Amino acid sequence: MILKNGIRHLLISALSDFKRNKVRTFLTSLGITIGVLSVVMLIALGLGLKNYLKQTFESLGANLLIVMPGNSFSGEGEGGLQSFGPGMIGGIQFDEKDVANLKRIQQIKYIAPVTFKSTTVEADGKKKIGYVMGSTEDIFKVINLELLTGQQFSKSDISSSAKKVVLGYSLAEKLFVDPKEALGKTVRFEKLRFRVIGVSKKKGDNEMDNSIILPYKTVFGSINPDKTFYSIYLSLEKETDIPAVKAKAEEVLGKRYDKNKFSVTEQSEILSTVNQIFSIVNSILVAIGSISLLVGGIGIMNIMYATVTERTKEVGIRRSVGATEKDILMQFLTESVVLSLMGGIIGLVLAILLVLLIRLFFPAAINLLSVIVTLVISSAIGIFFGVFPARRAAKLPPIEAIRYE
Repeated sequence: MILKNGIRHLLISALSDFKRNKVRTFLTSLGITIGVLSVVMLIALGLGLKNYLKQTFESLGANLLIVMPGNSFSGEGEGGLQSFGPGMIGGIQFDEKDVANLKRIQQIKYIAPVTFKSTTVEADGKKKIGYVMGSTEDIFKVINLELLTGQQFSKSDISSSAKKVVLGYSLAEKLFVDPKEALGKTVRFEKLRFRVIGVSKKKGDNEMDNSIILPYKTVFGSINPDKTFYSIYLSLEKETDIPAVKAKAEEVLGKRYDKNKFSVTEQSEILSTVNQIFSIVNSILVAIGSISLLVGGIGIMNIMYATVTERTKEVGIRRSVGATEKDILMQFLTESVVLSLMGGIIGLVLAILLVLLIRLFFPAAINLLSVIVTLVISSAIGIFFGVFPARRAAKLPPIEAIRYE
């Protein structure tokens, strides 16, 4: 009971002092508020990116293998993560001969080579950024892309290099307001005109929702003069076929290219590698954000030193009427911890509000661990940086403190 009353008295005393110096209290807590806000937001955005990547890969077709240049997703090397090399964004490029060779693997159900390029799309006097995706008619099945209206292009459209396109939902909405209005209209990009024969349903992936999907041979003479593919998607009949098909695909491509020049990768491997990379980057960003907490803690220490100087006479009076060094130490230490916690709680509340707003556009998330860690760190900062000025106050000689002016 005595302990409970003692803590209650310390808190009331601290809050009473804060009320007398509201502006100073606010400015002192601001450093901790900004630090906590930065750290929690970085963690939330990191979790959001992981959620986004997971949703993106889950939205693709099941039992999928992706053939890409480079071997950065091979899982080789120390820690299961190989550093990014030139092959990741350059190096070899696949062609129709590779597609024909891979088609001979019996367990492959669908195969979709892909060319990819961002470009400016024009329609109805509007210009928007879109992503040109040249592929086969199988691409719709491979990535589970359903149509809102119209139809997809056919095998004959590929062989005839037909200037027909299927627009992603978001791009159609930007160009025509109502996506269904895009059907039958003309869009222009790279000085060419194309007729819209379909609009896809909203998929939740920025690139797919802003894509222009068309027969790959249509762009061979313009956007893709080298007649090559950035990647090749292999959709299999059964999940159990993945190891065997992966080995066969590597064997087929290995006859034309060095094995370190390409990778045949499962979705889970890509997701795992990207998560590893982002975890490292996110850790660095959180460490940088934590500098704000350090600065906030130093600010608390400086203010508390100033407070001790201002209240020297008060300390002397309290000591003269029976207060011990421990009582004075606990008084100033409580004020420091409460300041830190106030800043931490305000920063946490602001972060939660921001995350709720961001979730309307991006799957950011706050987990319980980050909340607990934030509050613990706030308290620890208050204790660590509050000890020094609190000890100084406790060690003041009572007689000298009373005489201080």
